[in-house]
Amino acid sequence: MQTAINKILSILEQLSQQALALDQQNKQTKSHQLIQENDIFSNAIFNTHSDQFYPYVLEVKTKTAELSRLLSAKKNTLAHSRLQLIEQQISALRNALNANEALHKEPTQRLQAIKARRYKKAAQAVMHSSHSLHQKLAEIQEFERRLVAMIESREAQRQQANARQSDQLSKEILALHQRLGRCRQALSKIEREIAKSVKY
Repeated sequence: MQTAINKILSILEQLSQQALALDQQNKQTKSHQLIQENDIFSNAIFNTHSDQFYPYVLEVKTKTAELSRLLSAKKNTLAHSRLQLIEQQISALRNALNANEALHKEPTQRLQAIKARRYKKAAQAVMHSSHSLHQKLAEIQEFERRLVAMIESREAQRQQANARQSDQLSKEILALHQRLGRCRQALSKIEREIAKSVKY
């Protein structure tokens, strides 16, 4: 039986190294954050609750030390059932350690889906912003066109008008030119915003 314990301890040493390495690797994996706080094993086989492998290895080590004490006390029936549990736990640990990549496959896909949704949302926001700017640009361009037409119309009227009417039309033309100036400033601003949104 001591040979069996030595063999278990040797296996546990290998599992410890593998568990520590994978725990370290998983900590640096973003997809692992999605399954943090989730136990790797059910409490039907382990009493430990952790999203890391090493605490489960420690539990098996504790059980192996108990097995050694039971054997020393000649409690063979209890020792036999403890040995069976240890074998189950080691088997479960080996399978889980080897399946670490598969364990993270679904969270990785979920993380990619979250990123894709965020990107789509951001792209839609940019598109919406760009669409709004182009709409605004078209409205102001139409306003500019109407102002130019009004100025030309007033100028034509002024050519035919008497002195009093000509004076009144000159004031109107001046006011229209001022509005046209503000309109063109607004156009330049929107064109700069559109250029900036295309750049980003």
